[in-house]
Amino acid sequence: MSDADDISDDIAGGVFVSVRDGYDAVYGTLPRGATFNRLWRQHAYDGDFPEAFAHIGFLTLAEAGRLVDLLHVPAGGVLVDLACGAGGPGLWVADQTDASLVGVDPSAAGLAAARARAEAVGLGQRATFVEGTFEHTGLADGVAAAVMTIEAFQYAPDKGAALAEMSRILAPGGRMAIVAFEVDPAKIAGVPVLGVDPVADYRPLLEQIGLTVEAYEETAGWRGRVLSVFGALVDAADALAAEMGERAAAGVLAEAMLTMQLEPYPRRVLAVARRPHQNEAASR
Repeated sequence: MSDADDISDDIAGGVFVSVRDGYDAVYGTLPRGATFNRLWRQHAYDGDFPEAFAHIGFLTLAEAGRLVDLLHVPAGGVLVDLACGAGGPGLWVADQTDASLVGVDPSAAGLAAARARAEAVGLGQRATFVEGTFEHTGLADGVAAAVMTIEAFQYAPDKGAALAEMSRILAPGGRMAIVAFEVDPAKIAGVPVLGVDPVADYRPLLEQIGLTVEAYEETAGWRGRVLSVFGALVDAADALAAEMGERAAAGVLAEAMLTMQLEPYPRRVLAVARRPHQNEAASR
């Protein structure tokens, strides 16, 4: 391995630890974060996502329905949700499609919350949650009929390796759906995490690993919702610190202020790509 590879691995490891520790802090305090939960539901997705499947992303119910329509998850098939966090969107999709769910996340606190939620919504018998990352899921080749990831992919420190792993675990003919922010490299040069491997358009990466891009859509109204929720959180800084503790609140507020000041995201997109069958790939 070259010195450059060693440096790259060190950076990726640092990103992993930073993201994992940040989400551990937040997920561990959500049960007592009444102000955070209220403001997030109100501003991030207009309160329209079922409360039993509430999450800390921006996915609306309409977007989740669109994802289900495009993903074609077969009943009884295995759906893998990468960077699943507390499990809300993945459990909702599994519930809608009668799929079995495998959630993968590096955060122990997120996984614990996801397991508890699966039991609460009656999906404990067909939902499993395991520790892993985009680049190292620990899952078998071709295990997934479908793969999804919601608003986490922009943080992956090596997106090429992440997509290769996602393709490896996806069965031929299966689809992956990615909801993520495109990142403007010029705006986040030198910024931790986002600045490590910024990608302004995910389509070339998907095509380079042999996937067929079937949809690539900018989501409606995302910018207003992002600025609204982060502005509301900054205004409620004192309440967040009192309820969630200084460490978790500081992480939330740092992301909010960075996003509002730098505006690093040109678009928020829904991308769906299919892994061809072997005979399709050979005929290309």
